[in-house]
Amino acid sequence: MADDLDQRVARRVRELRARRGLSLQALAAGSGVSRSMISVIERGEVHATAVVLERLATGLGVTLASLFDETAQARATTPVARAAEQPPWRDPASGYVRRNVSPAGAGSPIQIVDVSFPPGATVAYETGDREPPVHQQIWVLEGRIDVAWGDERHRLEAGDCYALRLDRPLSYHNPTRKPARYAVVLVQPGALPDRERT
Repeated sequence: MADDLDQRVARRVRELRARRGLSLQALAAGSGVSRSMISVIERGEVHATAVVLERLATGLGVTLASLFDETAQARATTPVARAAEQPPWRDPASGYVRRNVSPAGAGSPIQIVDVSFPPGATVAYETGDREPPVHQQIWVLEGRIDVAWGDERHRLEAGDCYALRLDRPLSYHNPTRKPARYAVVLVQPGALPDRERT
């Protein structure tokens, strides 16, 4: 399953880079990811970390969730995403598991991601602003997580929801000995219907 998702990410990064007319060097300069790393990601030869993929997403002006969508050509246009069509992806660095829940071909600017976060895990994104801007809400379903957004720090318990904009560094930490689970809801107003820019 991880290999399938690596291939999906590879196709999606190639597609988005081509749509923007970016060379490998230009994307490397805009994302902070080396040209050689982008090349192996685009060939599906590496299981990149969430942090590296987030840098690429920022350089492409999209959300991390968008990199796990099918390409525009392969995407089915349907308002329903069945559970079997939501493959899990495990971050090799933090061990967290994410699933894109939203239907990719529905033409909606809203994306929902379900995350299972292991005890003691941390993931830190050097995220930057996108155009159009991306708004995000984090809703804790089980357990507890600490979220840092720029200089702000928040401890979120089950049931808590935190709204922010993806325009500064963002990190998550599970300070407990139990797994946590949360949903991330992303909205990019004015985004193109096929999620080219969401």
